[in-house]
Amino acid sequence: MSYHGWQEVIGAVGIFGMMVVVVTIVIWHLAATWRARAVLARDYEYRTLAEKSVRLQESTQRQLDDIGSRLADLDSRMESVERVLKEIE
Repeated sequence: MSYHGWQEVIGAVGIFGMMVVVVTIVIWHLAATWRARAVLARDYEYRTLAEKSVRLQESTQRQLDDIGSRLADLDSRMESVERVLKEIE
């Protein structure tokens, strides 16, 4: 093979190598973008779930406060009834 033939082979191998490197970099960046989008979607789902959880906890707390006040009212009424029954005896 002549000197020019080897130059052509080396040039072809070099160009092929550069194309492989470029394709690998493009695939790597596409995969990184896909992973970033997946992380963002997961974070959005987590944030939505956390906000829903907070709303439900606040609702439960309001219900517990209402039940507590009703129970306190019932307790005071029960004490009144007990006093009246003791006075009747």
